[in-house]
Amino acid sequence: MNKNAMDRNVIIPVLGLLFLLCGTGQVFAQSTQYTVQAGDSMWKIAVRYEIGLSELAQANPQIQNLRLIYPGQKILIPNIDSVKALETEVIRLVNVERSKKSLQLLKQNWEVCRVARYKSQDMINKGYFAHESPTYGSPFKMMESFGIRFSAAAENIAYGQQTPQEVMNSWMNSAGHRSNILSPSYLEIGVGAAKDSEGNIYWTQMFIKPL
Repeated sequence: MNKNAMDRNVIIPVLGLLFLLCGTGQVFAQSTQYTVQAGDSMWKIAVRYEIGLSELAQANPQIQNLRLIYPGQKILIPNIDSVKALETEVIRLVNVERSKKSLQLLKQNWEVCRVARYKSQDMINKGYFAHESPTYGSPFKMMESFGIRFSAAAENIAYGQQTPQEVMNSWMNSAGHRSNILSPSYLEIGVGAAKDSEGNIYWTQMFIKPL
């Protein structure tokens, strides 16, 4: 789905009937302890670890005022490294395909990855598979609501594939998805993966040309 041509860029695996995506969601099984340093703020810590402020707050309910933290205080950092590894590999594979066409490589935008991750988890939580979210609306409205500013954008979604290579193969074998992946209109990318309770994976790609 792109903002100029509102085609439905959705791919479902040829084999299999029901699939779901690998999740991070709002629940984090693991966390890392961080000791607050002088000059830190919750926002600075969130940016350093490339997570959202809301996720950081959720992992630390003992902090009632996010503006008040002090050196030496212990904070839990949600650990989603395994999910990020999947997402990063998809982005690498996207750039492999773009390099074959002598296209500019896309820069990974962690904030867009975060939005894409929320979209994948939302599809699991609300039981749908579509560009239009009952929670956030269109992908464009969703990105804007998360503070992402862009002049052009597109989204690919998929579910059922269990590896980055599998989902990239599916997207590249679909004209609409391939068009987004190889479009010269976009400069940055975010990929979000989320897993359901049975370990099945949902994938979201978001492409933007930032303002």
